[in-house]
Amino acid sequence: MTTKQAKLKPGAAEEAATELRDALAGAGIVLPSLDSDFASPYLNLVELGRIRADVAVKLAEVVRRGTA
Repeated sequence: MTTKQAKLKPGAAEEAATELRDALAGAGIVLPSLDSDFASPYLNLVELGRIRADVAVKLAEVVRRGTA
């Protein structure tokens, strides 16, 4: 699946990371490495990092509930 990147202002990744962090916290999920990618600010990338398997399973459950 390919998606076209929306035109975002520089720094949008920081805002997106904050929104995602807050949403995940509301579901009881913490991604310790979640942050904007400082190495490529104009690409607006969000670094999700690695997580334990149990956190991945909980994240999958939350996503499934949200799409049901």
